[in-house]
Amino acid sequence: MSDFGTTASEDRIQRAAAALRANNIESLVVDDAEAAKRAVLERIPDGAEVHSGASKTLQQTGIQSELEASTRVTWLRKQLLAMDRTTQAREIRKLAAAPDIMLGSVTAVTEDGRLVTASNSGSQLGPYAAGAGKLILVVGAQKVVRDLDEAMRRIYEHALELESDRLRAAIGVDSSVSKILITNRDARPGRTVVILVREALGF
Repeated sequence: MSDFGTTASEDRIQRAAAALRANNIESLVVDDAEAAKRAVLERIPDGAEVHSGASKTLQQTGIQSELEASTRVTWLRKQLLAMDRTTQAREIRKLAAAPDIMLGSVTAVTEDGRLVTASNSGSQLGPYAAGAGKLILVVGAQKVVRDLDEAMRRIYEHALELESDRLRAAIGVDSSVSKILITNRDARPGRTVVILVREALGF
């Protein structure tokens, strides 16, 4: 049985990073959350519209709080929360669908360089797949798995329970795996960046 909360070995991390590069996905490996934060922030130009899905990883690294307080970028989550979901639904959808930069994480990275993202609402999947100009993903090393079969097990046997715990505490409901995005490669070299962290971050 796999322990999906334990960080992968250095060999497995490097194997996943190399496979991602072979699939047109830029990847780098950093030691800790602070290094991941620096790597993300240096890739965000002044004036960019930046969005993210709900992400424990972005919270733990301090990336979300840094950008929430920033005046050098437009942090779309703040803007979207201030909009009226009844009268401005169309504008909200369009803003969220195609930011300059999308930030987030994934549920699993396979050793052959595939990214697997499970979602309840699916709101982040469009920008992940194609809508965002650039996608930057921060991924804890406990999310490295052997293959797609193990990625699916990680979703249903590990991440779903943790996300349900979070949602129950926040709004009293369970989560669900409504949609799954599997990224085999990126057709646009350099569009997607994966920052693999030698720590356990997120779910």
